[in-house]
Amino acid sequence: MPRPAVSLPQTFVAWLWPYLDAFSGRTRSTVAALAVGAVLAVGPRTAANLLRALGLADDPGFAAFHRVLNRNRWSGLKLARTLLNALVNAFVPDGPIVIGVDHTLERRRGVRVRPASHCFDSVRSSTEQTVTSRGLRWMTAMLLVEVPFAGRIWGLPVLSALVPSRAWCEAQGRHYRPTTVWARGILLRLHRWLPDRLLVAVMDGEFAALTLLDAVSPHMVTITRLRLDARLFDPPPDPPLTLRQIMKSARQPSLRARLTDKVTVWHRAAQPSRTRWRPGGWIDYASGTALWHHQGKPIVPILWVMVRYPDGRRDPEAFLCTDLSVSPRTVLEWFNRRWAMETTYQESRAHLGIETQRQWADPAVFRTAPLLFGLYSLITLYVHQNAGRLALSPRRAIWYPKPAPTFADALARLRQHLWFEQAAMSPAEGDMLRSPPSFLRRLVDVACYAP
Repeated sequence: MPRPAVSLPQTFVAWLWPYLDAFSGRTRSTVAALAVGAVLAVGPRTAANLLRALGLADDPGFAAFHRVLNRNRWSGLKLARTLLNALVNAFVPDGPIVIGVDHTLERRRGVRVRPASHCFDSVRSSTEQTVTSRGLRWMTAMLLVEVPFAGRIWGLPVLSALVPSRAWCEAQGRHYRPTTVWARGILLRLHRWLPDRLLVAVMDGEFAALTLLDAVSPHMVTITRLRLDARLFDPPPDPPLTLRQIMKSARQPSLRARLTDKVTVWHRAAQPSRTRWRPGGWIDYASGTALWHHQGKPIVPILWVMVRYPDGRRDPEAFLCTDLSVSPRTVLEWFNRRWAMETTYQESRAHLGIETQRQWADPAVFRTAPLLFGLYSLITLYVHQNAGRLALSPRRAIWYPKPAPTFADALARLRQHLWFEQAAMSPAEGDMLRSPPSFLRRLVDVACYAP
């Protein structure tokens, strides 16, 4: 069967070509077309919708696009490593690299989506009601960096892995691994890819597991939430006086007790702001060092930081850091970057079609969402490297004085750039460039069928 032929924007494809090294030579042009279609498509990111955006609705070679996801062999890890190196060189050429690790639920229905399971749905749940939904649970590592054209911290996905259900693992003869084990594997792989850089792993309280901290703390700085009733101990004396004091000494007061203890020394500071144009409130914080221990678990030395809010808008919180030399203010600033991951998940659903895929084959299920998450980072990187030529600006209105561009603005500007480049590729007749009817039909079709 002949390979599908489509006219693609040459500038973007040439920039994208180094990332296509993970694919075979015959597949690279097809993957490049899929990437352009995923950017131009509006609505569901199904293969059929991507083909319509490319003007290939009548092409008999459409099966080649489906085979990229459900049959062809290519390395997702090689693609992720190339993306990670490009993002690090562009946004954090020196200094510590802050990596956020979290998981999200991609809601998928249907018995043919076999790795799916019923999981806690944090988006639909509240303090009064807990909601579970059937879907795919994705573990994602994001680079938490400040994007210059946006003036704020963004979460740029670099590596995603599916946490399959226990039933699917048993049916496939695989050992089921919980989320903490997946997080350990992702972080250690990132350390192998960047052995000479200081990594700072920022995670929520679900990943505050002693086994996870003990495995990754020799290779990177780890920051998570900490329970207020955690068992904290003093370090052992030198030399230890008893056999029990070889590993730890006397138990410290709990963090909950320190909240009302008059001996606790509190410092007031301005809360780190998530944006440059929105100031944060005031917080009081106290800190100290201890050994965190639980029966049957390894002992991990930590720096604990406890925060209370003078205006009472939130309950007191506690955080831990496995590097005892880091200042408490730096711990809070690094952990505050984690909130950018929630924005990335929301924008990926709204603008990149996460949860709109319809694949049933296991290889396609495992591949599509990581590619869409990686597309988020690719779009950000392309706009950052071509900011002067694209002249990015936020979409404003008299009722909405938007201070800085968001991902929606970056995606819209890239779409505009790709559409204009394809329109300029039409053949010239006389002194004018006339867009061919096929190009106009594509543009009108995308606009009219937009959700």
